[in-house]
Amino acid sequence: MQNKIFKIIEAIETLERVPTNYFKHLSGTDDLYEARIRLSSNIWRVFCFFDEGKPVILLNVFAKKTQKTPKSDIENATDLMKKYYEQKTK
Repeated sequence: MQNKIFKIIEAIETLERVPTNYFKHLSGTDDLYEARIRLSSNIWRVFCFFDEGKPVILLNVFAKKTQKTPKSDIENATDLMKKYYEQKTK
């Protein structure tokens, strides 16, 4: 799984347009994205964001079982992103 995640992240960093089946903006958020990794019959989601156009910052990984991303997972990722920027400014 780790190798597949790295391949998706590399595509996000290098391709000008990444297909939405691999990467999409999460509606209702400012700068939070979701990378999608399919491994056999499982689909894993990786929340991430960009920092000044630099490589993607990974927040957490989870197996998505429903069509809609759970609100609690989005809130957790948003909190982690805020903490990242708070630490960066110190």
